[in-house]
Amino acid sequence: MWDNPRLLNMAAGFFVGIAVLVFALAALLALTRSELFPIRELVVSSEMQRTTKQEIEAAVRGRVSGNFFAAPLAEVRAALEALPWVRRAAVRRVWPDRLEVLLEEHVALARWGDDALVNTYGEKFSAKTAAVLPLFIGPSGMEGEVARRYLSFVKAAALLGTEPERVVLTPRYAWQLRLKNGLHLMLGRDGDLAEARLARFIAVHDRTLGRIARRHEYVDLRYPNGFALRVAERRS
Repeated sequence: MWDNPRLLNMAAGFFVGIAVLVFALAALLALTRSELFPIRELVVSSEMQRTTKQEIEAAVRGRVSGNFFAAPLAEVRAALEALPWVRRAAVRRVWPDRLEVLLEEHVALARWGDDALVNTYGEKFSAKTAAVLPLFIGPSGMEGEVARRYLSFVKAAALLGTEPERVVLTPRYAWQLRLKNGLHLMLGRDGDLAEARLARFIAVHDRTLGRIARRHEYVDLRYPNGFALRVAERRS
C-alpha cells in the first residue's frame, strides 16, 4: 500500500473528509450553543379573530429559547396549535433575530354534542363560542361525514325557505334532520339515500304537506313510495 500512490491519495482524501466533517459538526454544535444571535422578537403575521395576543404569549413563554440557529421551531408550533382556536401554525426564522408565526384559525361550522365544535373542514375541536350554530350529533370519528352531509342538507332545505338546525347520525348510522321551521325528518340509513329521500320530499312538498293547514312536525321518509306524517296535537 505504502508504495501505491493511488491508494495513498485515496486514504489521504478519506481522512481529510473525516476531519472536515468532524470540524463542521463541532462548529455547528458550538454555533447552536453560542450566546450570539439571540432571538429577540416573535412576530405573528396573521390577522387573528379568536386568538388573543395574551394567549399567544402565554403559549410560547419559556419555549422561545436558544439562539437564531437553535430555536425549537417544532416545540413553538406545537404549543401554538394547542390553543383552542388555532387550527394550524407555521413558524420560521427571519434573519437575524426574529421568529415569524403564521396562524390559521378554526372557522366554526356547528356544535358537536355538548362540549365541542366542528370547523368548516369537518374537524372537531374544543373551544367556546356564543354564536348560534347548528347542532351535530353522531358517533366519534364521523364529524367530517356529518359536516359534508349537512352542506347538502342546507342546499335542499333552502328550497323550503328554511335550514337545518340539528343533524343527527345515530349509532346505527341512520340520519335525522330537524329544520328551523320545527319539522323533524327521519331520513334513514345510507347518506346518499338520505339525500335522495329528502330531495323527493321537497319536490312534492308544496302539493302535499304544503296544503295541510295544521302544522306538521314529524315526517318519516324511510318508505320507498311515500312518507308518514305526524301533525301537532290540537289543544282544547
